[in-house]
Order: sequence, then structure tokens, then C-alpha cells
Amino acid sequence: MSQTPAHPSTRHPFLDRDQSILAFNERVLDWACRREVPLLERLRFLAIVSSNLDEFFEVRFAPHHAARMSQEQRGIATVETFRALTDRIHALVARQYALYNDELLPALEKRGIRIITHGQRNPRQRRWVREYFVNEVQPLLLPVALDPSHPFPQVANKSLNFIVRLGGRDAFGRENEIAIVKVPRALKRFVAMPPVAGSKQQHFVSISSIIRTHLPDLFPGRTVLEFSQFRVTRHSDLALDEEEVKNLRTALRLGLQQRHFGQALRLEVSAGCSDFLADFLLEQFELPPESLYRVPGPVNLVRLNQLVDQIDAPALRFERFTPGWPVSLPAGQSFFERLKQGDVLIHQPYESFDAVLAFLREAAEDPNVLAIKQTIYRTGTRGEMTELLREAVRRGKEVTAVVELKARFDEEANINHAERLESVGAQVVYGVVGLKTHAKMLLVTRREGGRLVRYAHLSTGNYNPGTAKLYTDISYFTADEDITADVDAVFHHLASQNRLPKLRRLWMAPFHLQKGLLERIETCIEAARAGQPAQIMLKMNALTDEPLARALVQASQAGVQIDAIVRGACILPAGVPGFTEHVRIRSVIGRFLEHSRVFYFRWGDQEELWLSSADWMNRNMLRRVELAWPVRDPHLRERLIDECLRLYLNDQRDAWLLQPDGHYVKAIETLPKGSRAGVPSAQGTLMTRYGTRG
Repeated sequence: MSQTPAHPSTRHPFLDRDQSILAFNERVLDWACRREVPLLERLRFLAIVSSNLDEFFEVRFAPHHAARMSQEQRGIATVETFRALTDRIHALVARQYALYNDELLPALEKRGIRIITHGQRNPRQRRWVREYFVNEVQPLLLPVALDPSHPFPQVANKSLNFIVRLGGRDAFGRENEIAIVKVPRALKRFVAMPPVAGSKQQHFVSISSIIRTHLPDLFPGRTVLEFSQFRVTRHSDLALDEEEVKNLRTALRLGLQQRHFGQALRLEVSAGCSDFLADFLLEQFELPPESLYRVPGPVNLVRLNQLVDQIDAPALRFERFTPGWPVSLPAGQSFFERLKQGDVLIHQPYESFDAVLAFLREAAEDPNVLAIKQTIYRTGTRGEMTELLREAVRRGKEVTAVVELKARFDEEANINHAERLESVGAQVVYGVVGLKTHAKMLLVTRREGGRLVRYAHLSTGNYNPGTAKLYTDISYFTADEDITADVDAVFHHLASQNRLPKLRRLWMAPFHLQKGLLERIETCIEAARAGQPAQIMLKMNALTDEPLARALVQASQAGVQIDAIVRGACILPAGVPGFTEHVRIRSVIGRFLEHSRVFYFRWGDQEELWLSSADWMNRNMLRRVELAWPVRDPHLRERLIDECLRLYLNDQRDAWLLQPDGHYVKAIETLPKGSRAGVPSAQGTLMTRYGTRG
């Protein structure tokens, strides 16, 4: 794996972040390769890898492309980094399609599930496909033949298109030979064909197959000489000068319209696409030859999700899992009464996120609740939380929503949430110019007797009921006066932008979080140097912040034992003698997406555990509003150590171990072959502990 230059105090290079992201996607692809995983779930993991690669190009790849095109270094991006990343992506894509064609499609066919190509269709099926094309598809297609008055059209990011080379002359006697056919996103990418009477087989046809079969119908009087699907991926990270923008919401709406037509970075075509058509497209999109990806199958494997959703085969899916009601919340008891007895945590998705909705619903309906404040980052498009906040407004409560309009790829949904809240009279603010509000917090203020009492919910994850079934996160409820006062102070700071008062318990980025973490690491270093036991255990999605990584290097060199569970990108190497020999790093990839952030520090006979909305990334520390909060209840702290740290550090089924040279090996492959059966899985253990299956 390529590496970045060393900082003078580390004397050893860190790992390359972009290469680490690709390594993460290789680990995700492994789930699509695992034969013990249900077949449709393997297809879904294959689609997840493609979705992740799309985002990698949209967000991370532009500097490398710029370096390649200019033949000059752009920041840390060079021609060499472009080539190294491109080579690795080509290899990963080749593995995806080999798996899809050689293993997954044949396995589906054995179970009576087929994607029928034109050559495989019987006369009845061909008639049905033609009728579908004529009635449902052709009316939405508008082929564009290219000539001086019809230049190459704008092709949207990640959209499906066809390029066609034509013979003969057009209606005006001209030999314009190239035409483009855009495929509207409204068309389903996989269509179920009518079942055969008495057969349990399920047949589908792809929209690409339907269109390419009937391309001649789109060009009457012309001859279709050759054609290819194609898809272009563009740079899609919105860049706004917020200091110059008078209305962020309006500016973002305009930016969202332009996002689909950013700089082209990758071109995917059918494997059989001719050099003539491929070169023509590369020239149009101003791409080098390395940016061409010839794929033997659909140019967008992400759309396999549509196929998976349509197939009726419960046996080919994960066994149904139903989260349990949180063990620390007695059914029917008021949240407010329960929180007077102590803090409550929910470990999602093993325990149900419905409890969070129930808390907000009780707050909205309780006549003693006077005010509700909440951050909205990624709440999904359905908006259950938004509707509860609207109901609270209708019941006369003061509702404030801090809506993050710049949540990448959720900007439009959040604009819609903001407008729906404003329409009923909620106070909507957009956080701080130049920073993303990534903290997840909900504050309820209630009149009890002659005083006001606050109740807070803090979370490592989003207020999204959909992803709460798929992501592992910690929800934390508290009536602690110090924490709730801090949360209220943060809301006031975000709304008024007045100076933030000194917080009692919370660490807030960009002011205190990185500093607080560095101080705790230094405390452990001092303890280790004094001969006392010192330990750090961490769980997060990414570890790419260099100041924190350097501090962990220094802690390792002082003898602090460090165990980090880092799902995705990680720049810190593990087990390098004299550098990180006391660092062990593992990545756990399971049925659920690991998303919780847990930070544990022990020095001498003292310990602290913090939960946070933040990964250890530079942007989270310095360019976002993030929160970390301590868990002071010893029973809850021990539960978190057990469920989020120990179980994962003992996972031999789904864990990957980072090696000193930067590559990962499966934990299970480090065990003797005779002892691999029945090895533990952290997620499996927690599913058994809290939920019900079947």
C-alpha cells in the first residue's frame, strides 16, 4: 500500500488514506464472495461496493485526476497516486464482474431466478418485451443524432446512456453517424416478466437489454452498426463560498442542479464497446485512457438492489431480525419518570430505535413540555422525526431545528425538511457558516412544579429510522443537569453564534474535542512512563487525523496498549517495531454497518469512556460541529466496554487484522484450521442477546 511522507516526530510513514478506502471496499466485497451468506444478500453487498466506488470517485478522486491531466502534483495527489489508485480500482471492478457472471448469476439460475437476455427469450417472451418497450419505454426515449446543430448532450452523473454508430443517411441526406440515447432514471432497471403458468421460476429482463434489442426502432431508415451502454461518474462534492452566499438554502438548490454535471472522472462502457466509440467518448469527456472501464455486464451494479427487492425468495435473504425493546426502558413507563432514576442507553440495531421516536412523541404530546430542540443531519426522506416536530408545533411548543443543509447527498431532503418545519412555524436555523453540524442531539425542556427540567438524547448516529435498522449506534438518554445544560448551551451557540460558554461535561468540535482527546492520550502516556498500567480502546469508522494518529504513535512508544476497531479508512499502521508495536487495529465488516464511536481511556486505577458523533478525521475535529460526552454511570460504562469493545476485539468471524505493511488479513485465517468452526461474531452474539430471529 502506498504511504504518505512521515511527520518528523513519527519517523515512519502513515498509510495512504485513499488506498485504505479501497482496501475497505475489498473487505466489503468479501461478504459478496462468502458462500455462507444468503445469495440475495451477496448481490446486495456487491451493489454496496459499487455504490462506495461511485462515492469515491465523486468525492475523493478529483485531485488525482487533476494531477494526471496536468502532469503536476496537486497537494498529496500525483500522477503516481492516480495510477496506483486506478490500477487497484480496475482490479476490484474485475473481481466484481467475475463474481457476478461466474458465480452469482449461475447460482440464481439454479434457484429458478433468471435475467433473460434477448438470445434466451422464447417467442412469447420476445413479444412481451416488445410490447413493454413500445408502451413503457419508447415514449420516454429521445435519440439525439450528433451534428453541428446537435452537439454532444449534457450527460448526467451516473446516468445510463447508449452511444450508437449509424449507417446510411438521415432525413436530410447527411451521414451523421453518432447518436446518443439517454435512459431516464424513471425507468426501472430490472423488470419482472409474466410468470409461466405452473412454474415457480422468476424471470427478469434488464432495461439495457430491452433498449439494445430495439435500438433499430429508434432510428427508422438507418442501420445500427454498433453500440454500447455507457455511464460517466463526475465530481459531485458541492463547493460554496459560504462567506459570499446570502441565502445558503437558495445557493444549495442551485448547486444541486449543477452537481449532476461536474467534471467527468470515470467512464464505464460495455466490454464489447469498439475502440472507435470508446475513444469518441473519452474525447468528449476529456478523460485519459486509464479512466475507461470496460465491464462485462450492467454498467451500474448499484441497481442490482432493484432486482434484489423484487425477487420473492425469503430463503435467499438473511433470517429476519426483530430488534428488542430496550432492556432498560420498562414498557409503558414515562421517559421522564424513567430518566429521573438514571441514564438510559440503547444499542442499535439490536435494540429498537422506536424508543427514540417514542421519546419524541411523548415530548410532543406532553402538555408540560414547553420546548424541543433537535439537530437534523441525515433523517431520511420519509421524515418521521420531522412530522413529530411539526405535531409539537401544532400543540403549542417552541420547536427549534438546526438543519444541516450541507449533509453530502442529503442536501435536497434536508431542504425539504426545513421548509416543512418552517411552514408550521418552527424556528429553523442552519448552523455555523463554514462548519457542518454533525452532532446528533435532541433536547426537551419540561415544566415540573415550579422549575424547568431538561432531558436530552445524544447519539453516535443519525435520526433516521431506516438506517437505524442497519447501522450499529448508541443512543443515550439523560437528565443529567450538567450534560443537559451543555446541550442547551450548544443549541444557543448554533442559533445565536454568540461565544460558547465553558462546557461542564461535553467536548465540542471544533473547540474542545481534539484537544480533549489529545489530553487523555497524554494522560495515558504519563501513566505508562511512570510504570502504571495504561490502555486505550477505540471504536470508530475512520482514523485519518494526523495529530491524533501521531499522539497514538507516541502512546505506543511509551508502552500504552492500544486496541482500535476502525471500520474503514485508517492511516495508522499497526505493530510496526519501534513505532506502533503496541497498536493493534482491526476492522469488523458484518451484516450491519458498524457506525458507533466509543473512546475508552484507562490510566492507573482510573478510567473514562466517551461516546461521540465524530470519527477521528481532520474534518470532524476542525471543520464540523461534533459532540463527545462521558458515560459516568459505571454499569452503563461496563456494558459499553463489553458490547462495543470486548466483543469486537474477540470477534474472529467478521474481523480483519491490519498488518504492519498496511494490508489486512482475516482474523479467522490466523487460527488453526481445526479451530475455525463456531468462532464468535460480535454482531451474532448481540443479535442473540437482544433480538428475535425468524
